[in-house]
Amino acid sequence: MKAYAYDNLPGDGRLAHDDSGRAPPIPLPLLAATLNIHAQHLPLLADVDAIARAEHYTQRDEITISAAALGGADQYEAKRAVFFAEHLHDDDEIRYVLAGAGFFDVRDRADAWVRVRVERGDLLRLPAGIYHRFSPDEGDMRASESEKTKRVV
Repeated sequence: MKAYAYDNLPGDGRLAHDDSGRAPPIPLPLLAATLNIHAQHLPLLADVDAIARAEHYTQRDEITISAAALGGADQYEAKRAVFFAEHLHDDDEIRYVLAGAGFFDVRDRADAWVRVRVERGDLLRLPAGIYHRFSPDEGDMRASESEKTKRVV
């Protein structure tokens, strides 16, 4: 897992958009200290389930993000656009990568995008009210999202 400044250049959200050449990578503990975003690698889904139970998460969705799973290239692109639209939630959420890789972008306190590259077994815990978006990388991906409620703002 790696966090870094998003370069804000136009182009495909499935690409790295890594601005580390101008800004150093962001240490994961700094994300926790400044944005309350907790990142960790958990190889077992049972460990994610234990966190969700302990923190009273009641909703969990899983999705496979691939053209084949979503019914074709047009449906894949439409779903990818939905995921990449900036939004926030009323409640904390847990994002966990079951297979593949992708990127979670979150707004920092200065309203700049921070990009976190995630791979299989990576978990992000996002606080309520933080603007974020998501994109798989150029491969297929399967992920889960756990929430305490199911409202999106």
